[in-house]
Amino acid sequence: MNGLIQRAITGIIFVLVVTGCIYAGPVSFVALFAVITGGALWEFFGLVLTKQHRRDMIRRMLALGLGLVPFFMSTIVQLQLVPNREAFIAISSLLFFPFTFSVFIYELYTKSERPFENVAFVMLGMVYIGVPFALLLFVAFDSGLYYPNLVFALLVMNWVNDSGAYFVGSKFGKTPLFPRISPKKTWEGSAGGMIFTLVFGMILYYTFQELDLRDWLVLAAIVVIFGSLGDLVESMLKRSVQIKDSGGLLPGHGGLLDRFDAFIFLLPFATAYLLWIR
Repeated sequence: MNGLIQRAITGIIFVLVVTGCIYAGPVSFVALFAVITGGALWEFFGLVLTKQHRRDMIRRMLALGLGLVPFFMSTIVQLQLVPNREAFIAISSLLFFPFTFSVFIYELYTKSERPFENVAFVMLGMVYIGVPFALLLFVAFDSGLYYPNLVFALLVMNWVNDSGAYFVGSKFGKTPLFPRISPKKTWEGSAGGMIFTLVFGMILYYTFQELDLRDWLVLAAIVVIFGSLGDLVESMLKRSVQIKDSGGLLPGHGGLLDRFDAFIFLLPFATAYLLWIR
């Protein structure tokens, strides 16, 4: 019972903070997700990179900096912090690739027994976590205008899918969905999450004016399919390093990567769809 109360309190505070920052304005939104991106990257690199020596902590900090580069580049573009966006994109893209090669240079001096494995994990963190959160800004902004409802809707649909799958699966679940990776997930739970999310997508159509019904339902389907796959991918990651939670920042919920695993995975697909219809 104490565990459930702790989980509920953490969840309520977390939702209030996230919702408040999204609707407080673009600056608080960017600040919130910069912290979330950095926290998720820090947890990821803590799982996959060795950390016995001082040089390993330096590598982790270097990896964190590289992982945040896409988010900060996207922030500069979307908040229109430079007068010439096209020139900034061209110049920063040219500088970005030499910057990434600093990881290879660092490994030359670490005497690591697995230098290219370290490089691969650093690059993976940037692609797996840094780039999706950078794409979130393309959901939130369009032609200089800020659309908090779209970000909020994607987050809530993701939570609805997760909660619906949990409650239906715990009550009616019998058929394992992916027993090798996540033995507790069931097809019945996934079906429940899908139904709840599609219904919620219809509710969003009558609540927000940004999209028509078809587009809300397509986004709901993207959340169900790719959010569920993202959850399985993070479960695969945790099984590969033999840990239960990615971190302990959120009591009763694990770490930031645990809370945003599905959201991270669905973002590229949701962003691609929104950019296509805009």
